[in-house]
Amino acid sequence: MGKLKRLATKEDEIVHIELPVSDTERNSRQTDYLLLTPLQFAKKYRHALFQPVTVQYKEQSHSIQMNRCTNPFCKWFGQDQTRFTEVKGKPSRYKLGGSMKHRSQMITCNPDPIHPTRGMTWDCVAQPFSNWSIAEEIARLATLDQVKDRTPDYVFHRDSCTKIMTTPFDQPKDFYKQGKSKSNSQKWQCKTGRKMTNVLPTTRENFSYRQKRNEILPLFAALLLNRTPVKRSCEILGIGSETYYQKSEWLYRRCLEFLERYEKKAFQSKRFKSVWVNTDKLIYYLNNVRKRGKGSHRYDNVEEKHFPTHIVISSDVDTRYVFRSDVAYDWQVRLSDIETDTFLYKEDHVNLFARKNARLRFSYCPQPPSPHDTQSTLEYVQELNEFERRDQYIDGLHVNSTYTTIAHFWLMKQMIHTNEWRFVTDEDFSIMTALFRVFAREVRRADAHHFLCKIDRTKSLKDAFTEYQDTIRDLEVWGARKGYSGSVRKLAFLWLSEFLKHHTFHEEVNVGGNVYRKEASTFMEHPLPSIDQGVRLVDCTTDVSSFDIAHIANMILKVNDKATSSFMQQIRRRLSILERPLVTARKEGKSYIYSNFNPKYAQYAVTILRTYYNFCMTYKTSDGERLTPAQRIGITHKRFTMKDILYFK
Repeated sequence: MGKLKRLATKEDEIVHIELPVSDTERNSRQTDYLLLTPLQFAKKYRHALFQPVTVQYKEQSHSIQMNRCTNPFCKWFGQDQTRFTEVKGKPSRYKLGGSMKHRSQMITCNPDPIHPTRGMTWDCVAQPFSNWSIAEEIARLATLDQVKDRTPDYVFHRDSCTKIMTTPFDQPKDFYKQGKSKSNSQKWQCKTGRKMTNVLPTTRENFSYRQKRNEILPLFAALLLNRTPVKRSCEILGIGSETYYQKSEWLYRRCLEFLERYEKKAFQSKRFKSVWVNTDKLIYYLNNVRKRGKGSHRYDNVEEKHFPTHIVISSDVDTRYVFRSDVAYDWQVRLSDIETDTFLYKEDHVNLFARKNARLRFSYCPQPPSPHDTQSTLEYVQELNEFERRDQYIDGLHVNSTYTTIAHFWLMKQMIHTNEWRFVTDEDFSIMTALFRVFAREVRRADAHHFLCKIDRTKSLKDAFTEYQDTIRDLEVWGARKGYSGSVRKLAFLWLSEFLKHHTFHEEVNVGGNVYRKEASTFMEHPLPSIDQGVRLVDCTTDVSSFDIAHIANMILKVNDKATSSFMQQIRRRLSILERPLVTARKEGKSYIYSNFNPKYAQYAVTILRTYYNFCMTYKTSDGERLTPAQRIGITHKRFTMKDILYFK
């Protein structure tokens, strides 16, 4: 029978991270902190830049090392740091340059000292990231995806009982069944000590265990998914705000249980020939409110009222199935945790790429200047005031969206089994660098390719529709002139086949008599514009020169951002806390009165919507049949309803 579930926590260690700092190094840091300047200290412990961090996930060991070249046309792309000991001077594959103080440090590719003509390095630069912090973000997102069985520590015996080690689960003959409790769970009595114990009910025995007003769940879910504000929902349901958020968490947990059965298990047993992934970010403005009792009439000690917060979304281009949607905010971290880490590892004096909390808005807690510090007392006090001011606001901290995107891609890679990856994104460099770090091996093997899709969002619908009409008309005239007939898509394929004979997505450079391919920004207009977006520009950032023209043309035809745009549109239209800002009553500016103030519930709402969107919402396919994204991608054969998600056993 199904046991009652709970949300996973840090203590469950869904992802176990092996500590990259040994006890010896930690003690050494404590000593050196008082003897060295910050620059000397950071230089001594900068080996963390290329030091892999080992994590255990789903009983498998993984090495996290993301600091490497991110240019697919460079010979060092995706390769780890190494030192060429057989060459004079013992040069390295990469070097670190830039300023630690101004956070301008970059990893630069060095020339190949052994085989300089086998491929070419292009003086590429890549931003360094903390491998430790990437592992922490992976652990955070993996924990949010999981539910665990509720397993209380039962005491079935009195202290004087002679059979104190037995339980009714492994030795039922030592116990009497004494009927059912008020919650419909089994009551057990020890035959020796006569102690009576109630156990937790199963979901079949008591579905609504510790849930009051369980009858409102279907209406509650409908209100949540139809842009009804919290206060209005409470009025309709006759509940308080606290009950509303408890029901949100309960519904979120039910969605995770549903996904564990119908998504994760299905993807484990399914292998795709190729998967087209469209990734983008939705930005909403966090309503940054103070905690209760922390208000102030002073306006010189306040934070920004509206913080931009990112939600990273990845969807399947063909079926619109949303694989993941992650909010770049850690609501479980506390400033006291950062203070403890700073004290233990002296993170205020190491480089950003060596910090455990590099992903967070505050990566360290300011410390009083050390004996050889270059920071003044005034600068320290200013930093400390900013750090302590944050404690007056809602718990948690914003996460650098690049770290969230790296963890997002890494977990998606573990979930989906496919022979080939194809990615479509806009020109967001944080998404691109995350992609090239996580899928470096696949890109090197030509099993993964990345396409850019640029759209002018400033166009009016009228202009977009005019562009659409003009382009389709020109395509049909071109086809008639060439003697081609057929559908518009067929004409677009034929036009691309001719256009690509004279167009490449890279440039060829002659160096010392050898020709090398190099990245080139050569955008082209897509031959099939959309009615609401008009003409879009397309480019490829990976090397597709080994494919024939027909294959490249077919890939170009598939490049669009409809998958994530469709889901983002549903977020804006269906989730009240994440909708676009309203216009104020006087029409003088934007009002964020309904904006989300706790990103935890934003993550809950987006996951609930993602489950409903994938398994319940249908749209018409090319053959006229209405199917859900889950049906189209092939992981289920039926359309579910919200009641199926709420009440499945």
